[in-house]
This record gives sequence, structure tokens and C-alpha cells, in this order.
Amino acid sequence: MGEISIGKLLIVGLIFVLLFGTKKLRTLGSDLGYALKGFQNAVKDEPTKAAAIEKETEETMR
Repeated sequence: MGEISIGKLLIVGLIFVLLFGTKKLRTLGSDLGYALKGFQNAVKDEPTKAAAIEKETEETMR
């Protein structure tokens, strides 16, 4: 088994293209990219939301 070489990756890629077709793979790739972008935006926004909630909690306790 051993290492993953370029040749093995090309064979696996060719099998995916034969099984799913290029249109389906293009759609899958764009959907995956959109999901990752949404995740990155959510992670980026999370610290600011957490800080706002913490500040609000501190103000109500006073």
C-alpha cells in the first residue's frame, strides 16, 4: 500500500469523473465551497457575538 503518489491520485480522480460526471462534480465542488465560506463567516462572527452577550450580561448584573 504505502505512499500516495500522483499516479494514484490521478486514477482516483478519473474514477470519480467516470462515476459522477463533470457537471455533478462541479456542482458538488461549488456547494462545498459555499458551505466552507458560510462556516468561516460564522466562526469569524462568533467572537464578536460572544463579546456582545458577555457585555450585556455584565450590564444587567450591575
